[in-house]
Parts: sequence; C-alpha cells; structure tokens
Amino acid sequence: MQARLVGGVAEIRIPAHFTNAQECEAVAEMLAKLERKTKARPRDDVSLRTRADSLNKHVLDGQARLGSIRWVSNQRSRWGSCTVSTGDIRISDRLKQVPDYVLDAVIVHELTHTFIPNHSKEFYEWADKVPYAERARGYLEAYQRFG
Repeated sequence: MQARLVGGVAEIRIPAHFTNAQECEAVAEMLAKLERKTKARPRDDVSLRTRADSLNKHVLDGQARLGSIRWVSNQRSRWGSCTVSTGDIRISDRLKQVPDYVLDAVIVHELTHTFIPNHSKEFYEWADKVPYAERARGYLEAYQRFG
C-alpha cells in the first residue's frame, strides 16, 4: 500500500484483490498516517526560516547570507530560486509534501547561491554537504518526471 499527497489530494494505492471492507480499512489507515505525517512537520514561512537558519549553521558553517525565505506558488519549473544580491530565497510550494532530506537539499542549494552565485565545482562542494544530497537529487528527478 502507498499513500501520498498530490496537489493537496490524497492518492492511495491498494492491492486490487482487497475486499470493500479491506479497502475502507486501508484507506482510513493511510489517511490517518498522512495526516500525522503532515501535522508533524509544519511547512510555513516561519518554520522554513528556522530550518534554513539551522542548515546554514550546521551544514554551511554560517557562510550563507540569508535575506528572507518563503514558499511561493508561482514556480512550476524550478524547485527554488535565490536573488544573490539580497539573499532572498523562494521555495516552490510543490515541495511542502516531500521528505525532509529533499527539502533540506533544496534549501542548502539556494543558501549556497548566497555566497557562490554559479554552479561551479566549489558550489557543489558546499551544496553537497547536506545529508543525502545525491538521494535528494534522484527524488527530485523522479518527482519532476512522474509527479
């Protein structure tokens, strides 16, 4: 069984052989798990800032010059963006439902742009310090292709 949120709607996959009773029980169980998971991680601008500050300190040794960070709904082809001159970061709200390690990788990527504006070797040496960076890239690649 699998459950995920897609555009705010629960998508639940269950085996085709389930009876109606098993299906109802499975759906209720998976919805409860999704709700617990979503409530466990607040995803608002304040929690985003707290997360970014912590990642800057613990992953980037305080190198980033963060102006502001916020969720945006108008980014459909990018996961995040950074205005280098101000340190303002915008994160696509499509990432509100991804695992923490994926969100962390995107935040660290954008934070790194505040002190290294290009995608040089040095940039990736910093950005890839976040735990599971390569795994997060794979997740985002699959998410981009398959939703």
